[in-house]
Amino acid sequence: MSILNPKLLLFAALSCLLLSACSSNQNLTSSNFKKKNKSVFSLRKSLIKEAEKYKGIQYKYAGKDPKGFDCSGFTYYVCSKYKIKLSGSSAYQSKQGKEVTLSKAMAGDLLFFGRNGRNGKIQHVGMVYKNNSEGLYMIHSSSSRGIVVDNVTNSKYWKPRLLFARQIIDLQEK
Repeated sequence: MSILNPKLLLFAALSCLLLSACSSNQNLTSSNFKKKNKSVFSLRKSLIKEAEKYKGIQYKYAGKDPKGFDCSGFTYYVCSKYKIKLSGSSAYQSKQGKEVTLSKAMAGDLLFFGRNGRNGKIQHVGMVYKNNSEGLYMIHSSSSRGIVVDNVTNSKYWKPRLLFARQIIDLQEK
């Protein structure tokens, strides 16, 4: 009959406890990650539903409420409903959040437009409405049509002016 080394038994027991704790903690982290993703997804969906409420409202220069919106006033107002802090200016909005590739832009992200590439002036902002195999759509305040949804991918006007997208949702997840 062999006698086991007590130090070896203690080491084995502690190792098992440590592995068990790490495994349990990993599951909590995974669960938290899933919850965060679900809440971010829910927030994105809510932003779009909020934005849709204002379809048809006419454009108003410097407008930041449902009496009339300009482009940045619209994104500012919709985001403010969910305590997402944005500037009222498209130029400043274009520096908030973090840049994402156009292919990964999701509902609720912001799209920025201008001429002369990135060195030119930001001239317009819209909110990603959806981005799928049919194209990249935005909901925005058009100076001639008010709040509308447009397919940027198929637009001869918007597509050549599209500069970049920025994710502003995670600003509130910290």
